[in-house]
Amino acid sequence: MKHLLLLLVICVTLSCKEDKGLSRTLPPLETETPNAEFQNLKYAKGFTVTNANNHKILTINSPWPKSEKVYKYVLISAEEAAKTTFMKDAYDGILITPIKKLVATSTTHIPALELLGVDETLVGFPGTDYISSEKTRTRIDNGDIRELGKNEGINTEVLLELRPDIVVAFGVDGTNKSMETIQKARIPVLYNGDWVETSPLAKAEWIKFFGLLYSKEKEADSIFNQIEKDYLDAKKIALSATTRPTVLCGAMYKDVWYLPNGTSAEAQFLNDANANYLWSDTKEKGSIALSFEAVFDKAKTTDLWLSPSYYTSYEALEKSNSHYTQFSAFQNKKIFTFSNTTGKSGGVTYYELGMARPDLVLKDIIKICHPELLPDYETTFFKPLKLKE
Repeated sequence: MKHLLLLLVICVTLSCKEDKGLSRTLPPLETETPNAEFQNLKYAKGFTVTNANNHKILTINSPWPKSEKVYKYVLISAEEAAKTTFMKDAYDGILITPIKKLVATSTTHIPALELLGVDETLVGFPGTDYISSEKTRTRIDNGDIRELGKNEGINTEVLLELRPDIVVAFGVDGTNKSMETIQKARIPVLYNGDWVETSPLAKAEWIKFFGLLYSKEKEADSIFNQIEKDYLDAKKIALSATTRPTVLCGAMYKDVWYLPNGTSAEAQFLNDANANYLWSDTKEKGSIALSFEAVFDKAKTTDLWLSPSYYTSYEALEKSNSHYTQFSAFQNKKIFTFSNTTGKSGGVTYYELGMARPDLVLKDIIKICHPELLPDYETTFFKPLKLKE
């Protein structure tokens, strides 16, 4: 479900490299050791953390879109927990940190674990074929990470056998019977709302959520600060472009063409890359749903077409709808996709790494829109659409 939602709204992805202070370094990042733990979040709005005597309180404000539920968890060391009593039902979970065993449910959680160097604590995942990381795939192949079935119906029998300290979940609407079963077994479920954030850096800042769980606040802060710096440096380079190519995103899903709205993270990537996204002035909640005719009338002569849904070739695109061939970007072979950049089991790398590394995504878009600014860079996620399957 989550992958489908992302497919409908996703627009662009990738990273670029050159000598103007930009680095294409993939995890782990080269970072400095900070002097203090982070206290305030710069961009993320979906969670907060406060200090309270001998423990911290983690509050999840936006676990899913339009959620009215707020979750609160106590984060406390084993030593302090042994001498502290909490009011019954005051919190959604008491978490002993650092976490020793974890079950994750989204590929977007994998990069944070690897960046923090705690990926060995991952013991279970629903849909392991979606995981692209070579490092984590090795642990899957070695049997260190158990397959838990599908996220909508997790194999709770196997999960309970693993006895993880916590399950990091994501929710579309808060109705997941598997999670209810897990909570009844006294295993805390934490809803990670990174994907609900509306800006690229806000999504990436959720690495601090994982930093809290593993008592690695300083490391998480340092990693995020480096990602933020690289992103802002790339944005400055894009400002030197002398032209702003017009951009179209998405493709038809059944009878509807879904595009990112102007306030979305996808639209912000394009704006920060100094590109002219034709629907940048829209304010709708969620994605924009239009007819083919409405899109064609406005975008038939656009310079670039990014993320044409799940299509991986011009041949497949034309086969699905012959009218796609009427767009200038199709005729000029200026369509780019991340769907062809996958791990060995077929998982799309962007869905895993793109949210954690917006600096790479932005550099990719700059490379596509303004190749002269990053002449030596090779993209990380986005590649030209293949001619044939």
